[in-house]
Amino acid sequence: MEFFERHEGGERAVLLHVERRAADSSEDLAEFRELVHSAGAEILDESVVNRQSPDPRLFIGKGKAEELAEQVAALDAELVIVNAQLSPSQERNLEALLKCRVLDRTGLILDIFAQRARSHEGKLQVELAQLSHLSTRLVRGWTHLERQRGGSIGLRGPGETQLEMDRRLLGGRIKQLKERIARVRRQRAEGRKGRQQSDVPTVALVGYTNAGKSTLFNVLTTSEAFAANQLFATLDTTLRRVELNPQLTVVFADTVGFIRHLPHELVSAFRSTLEETLEADLLLHVVDAASPERDRQIEDVDTVLEEIGAGEMPRLTVMNKIDRLDDQDVRVDRDANGLPSRVWVSAKEGLGLEALREALVERVEPTGVRHRLFIPMAEGRFYALLQGEGAVATEECDQSGWHLDITLPAARWGQLLKQEPRLGTFVLDPPAERSPEPWEAALASRD
Repeated sequence: MEFFERHEGGERAVLLHVERRAADSSEDLAEFRELVHSAGAEILDESVVNRQSPDPRLFIGKGKAEELAEQVAALDAELVIVNAQLSPSQERNLEALLKCRVLDRTGLILDIFAQRARSHEGKLQVELAQLSHLSTRLVRGWTHLERQRGGSIGLRGPGETQLEMDRRLLGGRIKQLKERIARVRRQRAEGRKGRQQSDVPTVALVGYTNAGKSTLFNVLTTSEAFAANQLFATLDTTLRRVELNPQLTVVFADTVGFIRHLPHELVSAFRSTLEETLEADLLLHVVDAASPERDRQIEDVDTVLEEIGAGEMPRLTVMNKIDRLDDQDVRVDRDANGLPSRVWVSAKEGLGLEALREALVERVEPTGVRHRLFIPMAEGRFYALLQGEGAVATEECDQSGWHLDITLPAARWGQLLKQEPRLGTFVLDPPAERSPEPWEAALASRD
């Protein structure tokens, strides 16, 4: 369905970048170019404008806009991409002057998301974000929006403008998408509820786009989630269960990457995906340690986490890509409490992964139980059961049986007691609150 009759456009683009602060301009422009390349556009030329505040009508001054129009005409460009968020009227006025399509930063990111979405949920979320953005752009894009049904002989009446029809169609589709995404959210909530009941901690990987989250996810989980050296390679959340050691199993969640000035339409539309972050037990913040803008990227991720309500959640920072640094070895930095706070690794080269797993074990402690048990020699199957669970921390054996110290997640211990009620009769702690079992009394009398 076409909502605008605009000039047909392709992928040949002129970039417009407005510099406001010299400290940020170079890195912003480099990231802007990478975004454009990720969208698949061919960059014909760039126009850099110095301006302290945007012009309310054209975003840039009239003189600069006319120069840009001459540049577009000379290069036969089909598209102008602006590294800023334009108002609907600014976008319309620039298109009228430049005689080509105009795309702002938000529209550019939405286009990349539309190309990368693979799952049914991801496509629904991207379409909702696009339509939410488009609904603010219905400002008489071209002449067909001035047509009206009614007003001629035999057709007189209040009529309905094409603009109103477009808004009505958009509103209906947006409502439908929200209902379908709400169903997906309920399904995700059920999945999280099941994991919480089974006492399996969730670790969500977050970070700036292209920091190496998916590569790290793949090596930690030995899976094959799509990973590439490009912005927003991953949109759809992927979950994998991994056993870090015999006593600790976690679920890793690979999430969408963040970026500076992440469009609010995307934050809203991807709420169900981002809820995996909100419900996690630990955030694994993956940082490109070799990036010259890594400190700014850390701040940008922190900003988005604050926006979605995850600012105070516990996190472990992973400084990735140390293979690109000259003087950085694998190491674990600890906070004032002695807990791991940063781990320096290279997911691509497999450096520091064991240190990362050990740090995760320290930071992700499931709700567990510790018990001391005595299992008589005649009940060896219970000893074998606990050994098979990897629950035995220490053991001593004599002629009478096994003296065990066990550690298990609380949920798993509860499951074992339901399967084998007699297992609870072997628990010795706390001794003051427990009467001796018949077999214990018999052993005592025998001594």
